[in-house]
Amino acid sequence: MNPRNKEGRKVQTNKPSPAGGSDIALKKILVPIDFSGHSKNALLYAVPFAERFHTSLDLLYVVEPAIYPADFSFGQIGFPNIEEELKKRGEIELKRLMENVVHKNITGRYALRTGKPFYEIIQYAEEEQIDLIIIATHGHSGMEQVLFGSTAEKVVRKAPCPVLVVREGTREFIKKPGVRK
Repeated sequence: MNPRNKEGRKVQTNKPSPAGGSDIALKKILVPIDFSGHSKNALLYAVPFAERFHTSLDLLYVVEPAIYPADFSFGQIGFPNIEEELKKRGEIELKRLMENVVHKNITGRYALRTGKPFYEIIQYAEEEQIDLIIIATHGHSGMEQVLFGSTAEKVVRKAPCPVLVVREGTREFIKKPGVRK
């Protein structure tokens, strides 16, 4: 017997399968982090998923190589000091997120890579056999979108697993710390 709502319509309930488990078999969730509010919001979505499905949670920060086109005769010049500083700061922030956002009952780890973010995210997902990627979109539009494209869009098109794209808006379904509805 299906329960009914106030208008008398049947409503579907989310009951576990007869065996008591779930029909969804997730083991590893990946959240690419760039420390923006958008990516931290995606992490807030990932934590309840990891709890609900008893999965591990991987955070990945990708440092894009800093290249300066100084002179045509010398070619492009990299800035290794900037990259190293970004990696150091990134590791500190990843540790902080693991301590403050990822609960103790979730198995979590983090990784740092250098390269193009969309490529490194896809490579990591393949190498680590990730089951779900939860990624933020920054909502760029217009010329910026045309010129640079979207990391989230490229990940959706090329990822070896399903991708949940989190866009901040007025209709979110997670409870954020300190916010009451």
